[in-house]
Amino acid sequence: MTMADRITLAHGSGGRASHRLTRDLFVACFGGDILASLEDCALLTLESGRIVVSTDSFVVEPIFFPGGDIGSLAVHGTVNDLAMRGGRPLYLTVGMIIEEGFAIRELEIIVRSMKASCDRAGVAIVAGDTKVVPRGKADRIFINTTGIGVVAEGVDIAGGNGRPGDRIILSGTMADHGATILCQREGLAISGAFQSDSAPLNLLVARMLKAAPGGVRVLRDPTRGGVGTTLNELALASGVGVRIRELDLPVRDDVRGACELLGIDPLYLANEGKLLAFVAPEHGEAVLAAMRDDPLGREARIIGEAVADHAGLVVLETAVGGNRVVDMLHGEALPRIC
Repeated sequence: MTMADRITLAHGSGGRASHRLTRDLFVACFGGDILASLEDCALLTLESGRIVVSTDSFVVEPIFFPGGDIGSLAVHGTVNDLAMRGGRPLYLTVGMIIEEGFAIRELEIIVRSMKASCDRAGVAIVAGDTKVVPRGKADRIFINTTGIGVVAEGVDIAGGNGRPGDRIILSGTMADHGATILCQREGLAISGAFQSDSAPLNLLVARMLKAAPGGVRVLRDPTRGGVGTTLNELALASGVGVRIRELDLPVRDDVRGACELLGIDPLYLANEGKLLAFVAPEHGEAVLAAMRDDPLGREARIIGEAVADHAGLVVLETAVGGNRVVDMLHGEALPRIC
């Protein structure tokens, strides 16, 4: 591979190499008149009403993994953050920090993956920035994405909206992303079809809101810290207790086996294509049915309820009939997971 096939400091200089990289790769792939204008900012026309904005940075290692890569993960992560407030994502901006010597071929794979993920989610990349740092000053590539979306009138979803009696729904199996990254990073020869669950959840959320207007009170994607930590955050924010049932927690057999082998609780491993919902009890079954009609919600389950007792605590009813407190994750079980 020649130097022409790799990122150089010139690609971050703002000169001819920067222009060519932007024009011939980013604009050519992402498309759209807004981006093609190459202005310093994007002029956007939004629907009247409320908007949601979120930003996130992605430093996952490895950058390519079964089920995705750092590019698709960056798009999905920010789209999902907007969707968790009931927003309809519209636009993304992308900032890339690339290490000198990074292969253009790999950058193109990442960019095309981002484009495919945007198309799936129905969003457009409208602005971006690229910086190149000297070799050894970063770890190949880091990506920042900022998202903008709109929230329909009457939608009120927030972490503090949970009430006693709410049904708690998990949209699918836990720990798929975390287990996949762990096995890839450490080169673990554990049998199983490990694959990240990285996916955009906005269309699933739209289906849920349509099925039960006003019935979905809380949404959160359990990424770093997993389902266990996220439920603790929501219990504290809403001032309710949470009771969940071990027998109702969906975990793939290969993921469960890997967690048992490594001594890791799947409740604390990251997910990148799952959501938790607190739903008013009278709407629980309708929302669950709507979720199961969507490819990303076919394995959705009611895993527990919000309760008035033990506010701020999460209690697990074990498979053998006991109870244990599920605390927040202490420390970082697996750094650079997203």
